[in-house]
Amino acid sequence: MIHYQLRCHAGHEFDGWFQDSTGFEKLAKAGLVECTHCGSVKVERALMAPAIRKSRRKALPVPAPQPEGAEAPAQAPQPPAPVPVDNPERVAGGPIPAQLLAMLQRLRAEVEKSCDYVGPSFAEEARKIANGEAEARGIYGEASDAEAEALAEEGIDIARLPWVPRADG
Repeated sequence: MIHYQLRCHAGHEFDGWFQDSTGFEKLAKAGLVECTHCGSVKVERALMAPAIRKSRRKALPVPAPQPEGAEAPAQAPQPPAPVPVDNPERVAGGPIPAQLLAMLQRLRAEVEKSCDYVGPSFAEEARKIANGEAEARGIYGEASDAEAEALAEEGIDIARLPWVPRADG
């Protein structure tokens, strides 16, 4: 994720978080980035200082050398997997702010209008497109965590979107 300080044509400044710099450009060009103060979609990046923070992590202990012939520990414990959000209309224990919900609903409408729905065949279809076996086009559908991870390992870029209820439904 990348954080930008944004400014609308009326001079209002606000924060925005995007998957990457091209993500901001695409969303802004499509009119999907909106001023949180006045609702204007004429938004640009504002000048901002980089955020530099000290690490909050403590230094990891260096494992003691193993005597010759001793077995190494099997594997270090892994952090717990992220818990999926079971209610897309609630974030961090509270409701999604109305302006964010409206923006996500417009994003959903744009995806549904300009991309093909491939359902649970998303990973398979994404591979076909990446390998030139299917027409290059925007698609959306469902993929398990394992399928999404496998696509990333294969170098196939995908984006997970919060799928909120339609604005008209």
